[in-house]
Amino acid sequence: MLIDSHCHLDFPDFADELEEVVARAGAAGVGRLLTICTRLSRLNATLGIVERFPDVYGAVGVHPHEAGAECHVTAERLANVTRHPKLVGIGESGLDYHYDHSPREAQQKCFRTHIQAARESGLPLIVHTREADADTIRILREEGGGQGGDKPLRGVIHCFSSSRELAENAVEMGFHVSLSGILTFNRSDEIRAIVADLPLDRLLVETDAPYLAPMPKRGKRNEPAFVAYTAARLAEVKGISAEQAAAATTANFFALFSKVPAPANKAGS
Repeated sequence: MLIDSHCHLDFPDFADELEEVVARAGAAGVGRLLTICTRLSRLNATLGIVERFPDVYGAVGVHPHEAGAECHVTAERLANVTRHPKLVGIGESGLDYHYDHSPREAQQKCFRTHIQAARESGLPLIVHTREADADTIRILREEGGGQGGDKPLRGVIHCFSSSRELAENAVEMGFHVSLSGILTFNRSDEIRAIVADLPLDRLLVETDAPYLAPMPKRGKRNEPAFVAYTAARLAEVKGISAEQAAAATTANFFALFSKVPAPANKAGS
């Protein structure tokens, strides 16, 4: 069994064949899908999808691209929304200094709000970070990442494409690292070298669909079924079998996103 720990099924790219996309994922052995809401104004679309498909769960947050427009969100509201039984994570939120679609100050403020909501709700934080490693590490540290207490901060660095420093700091703070189709790209030798040194029990796989289709599907619209290619490349990088990679990343997903029920007798299969 595999898990697509991050996709965007509410995006227009899937509107015409959502049933088929979810069915193909199931046929490929993907037993759970986590679809990510990137704007609160799109939350109803996400809820419609998670309520429609038994194996699809959701997370709610404001993407850093949208922080300028939706930074008014409060931690209390985010935590309250996730009382829905199929909303299982906070985010994605974080920092994107590559595009700077929102002011950096707004991104940082919104990121801290999501961190607070993750702690209050007890749900994992889904972190987007691009060309912002130092500030991502700093803010997570300042907000208590790696510290214990009654409400420890848990989460995942999604779609990892950053530095060894970020990966190692994230793992030290108790976070997971999620790998997308980028792991399979020809130019990703440095990413693969970093991943080779990370503990297997902290790794997840994802598609970030409809983006970043893995080799050999690169150039096509990505979809959850394609997570199998990333998992296979992860197995090569770690020197283990495809079955071991699937079992480990699946077990890691259920350990982190503990609100998601595992299929009976299949959590590591």
